[in-house]
Amino acid sequence: MTWQVDKEGRQNGLMIGPPGSGKTMLSRRLPSILPPMTLEEALEATKVHSVLGLLGESRFLITTRPFRSPHHTISDAGLIGGGTFPKPGEVSLAHHGVLFLDELPEFRKNVLEVMRQPMEDGKVTIARASTSLTFPAQFMLVAAMNPCLCGFYGDLQRPCICTPLQIQRYKSRVSGPLLDRMDIHIEVPAVKYKELSQEATGESSAVIRQRVEEARTIQSERFNHSKIHCNAQMTSRYIKKHCHIGEDSKCLLEAAIDKLGLSARAYTRILKVSRTIADLAKKESIQSSHIAEAIQYRSLDRHLE
Repeated sequence: MTWQVDKEGRQNGLMIGPPGSGKTMLSRRLPSILPPMTLEEALEATKVHSVLGLLGESRFLITTRPFRSPHHTISDAGLIGGGTFPKPGEVSLAHHGVLFLDELPEFRKNVLEVMRQPMEDGKVTIARASTSLTFPAQFMLVAAMNPCLCGFYGDLQRPCICTPLQIQRYKSRVSGPLLDRMDIHIEVPAVKYKELSQEATGESSAVIRQRVEEARTIQSERFNHSKIHCNAQMTSRYIKKHCHIGEDSKCLLEAAIDKLGLSARAYTRILKVSRTIADLAKKESIQSSHIAEAIQYRSLDRHLE
């Protein structure tokens, strides 16, 4: 359910777990369950890539959603865009696609912080003395990190050798404001041998993608006469209109906010994720079980304090 929520509503996600637990593999499989691009989205993505000459001689249109995975040594200009003659960065190259940041705490803090504004606005404006250019940046951020420096904090099989101070310093590399903008937090435990060796296979990407497309159709019909296309783009006005919850759900959400100390932004993101979960379940209204599941995906707010 988690990855379907992430894809269908285009919410940002953070995975935390020990090395080798499959965080990178899961992220690289995301494009296989993303809904197909519309012609408008394909044209917008193509324009960005053509600016940097990335189309090639035999490619005239971007038809699959971009998946960008920059190295943690990237500069803020490389990530956001810039230069003497402003060019789009990775956030714009991931327009209508996925931006994957592996080993999130290893990125320089100033690089991560400049990403906050495009995550909210869906665009990047680069101002120079002679000109000012705006590039689109409506991307889904997916990030992965270890729980500590050695990677085994909380692992039941391998002991962690980090001190409490080292663990705290490592986690603090991800700022609260950036974490606040992550809709879904996923704990990825180490995979056991029995799970690796079993012959049974899970659902195929095609089956999952079909469910994602069905849920996206629900959203397209919901926002048919507006400028937004998915739940992640809902503003306060749309949240009030489409995210009504009952009294039991309100009590559950209030208790979670008080206990976890969540911000107003986290509150609205919980409602958006709940709306997405309800869409996947083909429910017209948000139920308390949907709220509970969305709250579960905010558990790392407490662990990363």
